[in-house]
Amino acid sequence: MKFSTENKPLSSFNFSSLTDIVMLLLIFFLLSSQFVMQTGVKVKLPGSKSNEPLTTSNLSVTITNEGTVYIGTEVTALSELPMKFSIMKQADKDNNLIIRADKTVPIEMVIKVIDAARSAGIDKFIIETEKDRLN
Repeated sequence: MKFSTENKPLSSFNFSSLTDIVMLLLIFFLLSSQFVMQTGVKVKLPGSKSNEPLTTSNLSVTITNEGTVYIGTEVTALSELPMKFSIMKQADKDNNLIIRADKTVPIEMVIKVIDAARSAGIDKFIIETEKDRLN
């Protein structure tokens, strides 16, 4: 006994719904990739193979290749750093200082910033790097 079915195989496939899904995924990834933005002073960070994402902290210092020191976006002299660090530490209670130094900055400039932070009671330091793309 042979049963007849009313369902017949499709002779053509409509790609419009598949195209809509692919376009929505493309738009989603393009928009979400724009959310990772750094604010503040632009510096070329040194590369590192083991780069880890940083937690946001109010205690951060940026040192440009000209030797200018920024706390946030405000230019600060080296002599003012201990006082500003102690004020920031009292307001935040965070002991982590994030140092963003340009890769051409001499190490002694970074050491001066670390010494200023230690005199303010900050004892943990994070040097921010970029992911090394060569290897």
